[in-house]
Amino acid sequence: MSLNRKRFLQQMAIMAAGAALPMDAMAKTLQSASNSGNKKSQDRLDLLLLHTNDLHSRIEPFPANHPMAGKGGIANLATLIQQYKKQHPHVLLLDCGDVFQGTPYFNLFGGAVEYQWMQNMGYHATTMGNHDFDNGIEHLANMLEKNPGVGMLNCNYQLHNTPLKDLVQPHKIIQIAHKKIGITAVGISPENLILERMIPGLVYQDPVTQVQKTVDYLRNEAHCDAVFVISHLGYSYDTSKIDDLKLAAQTHGITAIVGGHTHTFLEKATEVTNAKGQTVLVNQAGWGGLMLGQLRFSI
Repeated sequence: MSLNRKRFLQQMAIMAAGAALPMDAMAKTLQSASNSGNKKSQDRLDLLLLHTNDLHSRIEPFPANHPMAGKGGIANLATLIQQYKKQHPHVLLLDCGDVFQGTPYFNLFGGAVEYQWMQNMGYHATTMGNHDFDNGIEHLANMLEKNPGVGMLNCNYQLHNTPLKDLVQPHKIIQIAHKKIGITAVGISPENLILERMIPGLVYQDPVTQVQKTVDYLRNEAHCDAVFVISHLGYSYDTSKIDDLKLAAQTHGITAIVGGHTHTFLEKATEVTNAKGQTVLVNQAGWGGLMLGQLRFSI
């Protein structure tokens, strides 16, 4: 591949051009129950949550020799996201980690293309997947410094003694119309997934405890109207290992959990009963840009 072609493809990705994904390649929409109570209809916020996960540096669609030829990739996602933003006034856009690693684009540009694209798309937040540490924690910090518009969140990694200490926040609060939306994120245990030499100083903490602590703050002190958790724990395991379904069941105050890591394709979001008997939604959108997760809320 010539240098000129590399630059052209990089610019193509950054400009977010491409064809729309086919409708059958999108995550199904699930309408949550309205919690507006007796408030007047004009006080209600109709929110569209769009989410991605495990993009794995898939800039272009899958090649002709792949079973998903012509599908996936952030260029396709870009057109679809732009279409939804034109159709819906209130969109929350989140990513669930493993943005890096998987194609030569990462080898050539180290994640710059992916992060520039996310900034152009207006992602509100993302989190760290295990593969986002493949070039080391200093490299990830360098990419975040060069792309300050990428809102990196995590509440269960202690990062005080790492280059990420000022670049990763435990939570984020944004105002959408007249509502306060809280967002936090949680990461998987590095054990057997990330080489220790790649993450010096990072300390893993219990996801359930740290998520509940952060959600309590967002609900009780920050008075958020809805709280969303970005997860890179994985959708479901047959073992005692914590996953999104267990996290939903063992906590309370969460509106929805959108996740990644296990590359799970779901036809619709899973409804889980939380620790206080309320319903929380759990969703995941495959991998490689093959799906765009969608959840609709009336808040």
